[in-house]
Amino acid sequence: MWEEWPVPQRILVVLAHPDDPEFFCGATIARWTAAGHQVVYWLLTCGDKGGNDLTISPGELCGARFEEQRLAAQVLGVHEVNFLNYPDGHLVPDLTLRCDVTRLIRKERPDILVTCDPRTLFFGEYRINHPDHRAAGQAVLDAVFPAAGNPYYFPELLDEGLQPHTPREVWFSLTLDANVQLDVTDLWETKIRALTEHKSQIGDPAKLAERMRSRHTSDSSPENPRYEEAFRRIILT
Repeated sequence: MWEEWPVPQRILVVLAHPDDPEFFCGATIARWTAAGHQVVYWLLTCGDKGGNDLTISPGELCGARFEEQRLAAQVLGVHEVNFLNYPDGHLVPDLTLRCDVTRLIRKERPDILVTCDPRTLFFGEYRINHPDHRAAGQAVLDAVFPAAGNPYYFPELLDEGLQPHTPREVWFSLTLDANVQLDVTDLWETKIRALTEHKSQIGDPAKLAERMRSRHTSDSSPENPRYEEAFRRIILT
């Protein structure tokens, strides 16, 4: 488990949109940074379709979400936030995206890679998982194996000076097939504080906090809540 990591780890988070890291695994990220691990975000889009107000242009929304994401990451202690700037809603796990993600892995050379489970079509009782989430997870999975660690894949990356690299572990968030359940009760309020920085997305902050506090485990109560974040953890090396 992560508590067994003997030295500080370099952790790369690759997800689709601003606010995905905070919603999917914000408390875990806060735990890792507090323990001295270095967390870097690469978000594949800036979330320029994350709203319904036609008086705000996609470019304006993109700029707002850039700043919201940086503020949220600061709350969690994240080292760096980067964007690949694909259009929101346009992610497809094709060879172009796979090459771009392979480039990120070889550039950042993480020990631990975090993304989301591409197999999750539905989440909760009535929610359809965003296609960008699934595409991001699939592109990351396909980049990790076999492309990132094999010099014959995307040889143009060698010309860029990017040598093959395979992360030691991959953690898939937003999964229905978890093999890791982390107790993050002590950092749930930190997660909520980070989420409230995404002002363009959350609406009423008090209602968001109420919703998030209601997501305690089934074996706990509102009076004595316990919170978990779940992952599918794959150990590669």
